[in-house]
Amino acid sequence: MTQDPAHQGAASGPDDARDAETSPHPGGTEPAGRESTPTEDADQAAEQAPPEEKKRAGCFKVGCLTLLSMIVVIALAVGGLALYVNHQLDQIQHSNSLLPSDGPTRDATAGKAQNILLLGSDSRGKNLRDNGRSDVIQLMHVSSDRRSIQVVHFPRDLYVAIPGHGMNKINAAYSFGGSKLLVSTMQNLLGLHIDHVAQIGFDGFTKLTNAMGGVDVYVRYPYSEGGFGSWTQGYHHMNGEQALGFSRERHQLPHGDIDRGVDQQEWINAMVTKALSRGTLENPKRALDMISAIAPYTLTDTSTSYLITLAVSLRNISRNDLTFYTAPFSGFAKNSVGDVDVVDMPKMKQLGASLRTDSMSSTSVTPNTVS
Repeated sequence: MTQDPAHQGAASGPDDARDAETSPHPGGTEPAGRESTPTEDADQAAEQAPPEEKKRAGCFKVGCLTLLSMIVVIALAVGGLALYVNHQLDQIQHSNSLLPSDGPTRDATAGKAQNILLLGSDSRGKNLRDNGRSDVIQLMHVSSDRRSIQVVHFPRDLYVAIPGHGMNKINAAYSFGGSKLLVSTMQNLLGLHIDHVAQIGFDGFTKLTNAMGGVDVYVRYPYSEGGFGSWTQGYHHMNGEQALGFSRERHQLPHGDIDRGVDQQEWINAMVTKALSRGTLENPKRALDMISAIAPYTLTDTSTSYLITLAVSLRNISRNDLTFYTAPFSGFAKNSVGDVDVVDMPKMKQLGASLRTDSMSSTSVTPNTVS
């Protein structure tokens, strides 16, 4: 699969003015000022926020509810910690305004399966409730029998119909109308009921990785770019800041944001692998540190009791029970909103049907190779 160099990292709809400086240049070189470093992003957000909000300023874009579920299971498994876990989870931010009031109904054949939208934003507002850009959109499907989890990455430049706004890039839906409009857009695209939404902030990403003692992440494509790191192909041990840079890099990847989404799945895979390792399971302090790291920087529509119930139901999940995908697209194009990913509608409808009926084992979409 090849890609026009101008497409890599293209801006999205209303984001064009803010992202114009980040369009890639042939050869992977990066002129000064095209995109700030992770540290600069955090500093800028902190300057704009009042003192009491500085610790939460800046949002990063990786869905982590899969990890959160695993983390809760770990803490419960070590015994005698349930009350403390519940106290820590109470730090999660909750909102009833993340989901639309209408949309497709649940398919009865899906049983107890859950579809949970995992996202983050580039909001530079006061907290996780502000609209910004949603550059990473990952949909997690938990099977009815709780024996498998599928995570589907939706590239930000997918060209889709947004209710009330015509055709545009999918992440423009978040800019136009926040989580509600993004959910409506995805429900229409897939013919699927989305049950819940979860969003994680910048600080939670780095602190969670550090609370794990860092993780071993597989780098598929070598790159070297200021502010994002310099890595050769293969496994590398990364701390929180390093993993953040790795998960943000797209300019020097062969297919821009599409490859970035798979790299973020590599991080999720590395986190789950370590979370389920014997050393972590036997270390109550580390398990509790992980919960403390992520809880204050998570926003969701669900209750604490739902998270614990879901976590307990996933107690027998192993790394081999997770499968990763990219939402199907047929190629690239350029139109009035810029460079876009063309949706493969037949395959997208097949994916929606598989998610809707909890039959992902028979989906025609090819899984991503995640090490």
